[in-house]
Amino acid sequence: MSRREKIETQLQASPQDSFLNYAWALVVAGQGEPQLAIGRLQQLLEWDAQYVPAWFQLGQLQAQVGSTDDARKTIVRGIEVARRAGDSHAEGEMRGFLESLG
Repeated sequence: MSRREKIETQLQASPQDSFLNYAWALVVAGQGEPQLAIGRLQQLLEWDAQYVPAWFQLGQLQAQVGSTDDARKTIVRGIEVARRAGDSHAEGEMRGFLESLG
């Protein structure tokens, strides 16, 4: 059973588990399906807008597929969420990524 299949099995029992959805998106993106991963991360953030890693990953994937404006908006929002959560490391990483987007 592949990692993707294992996560999908776990998601059947816990479909709104933020970590499992995030992990699934990472696996799918790594398999060359960034649009699928983007869709899943967007869904995740609809029900758990405080899940900081999803903001950063979503912004990176949006930039990867050429949606730079969307990536900027996502990262700006993610920086705010990270700041409110006291996650200075993620905030700093996202600020650096935002600068790299120009």
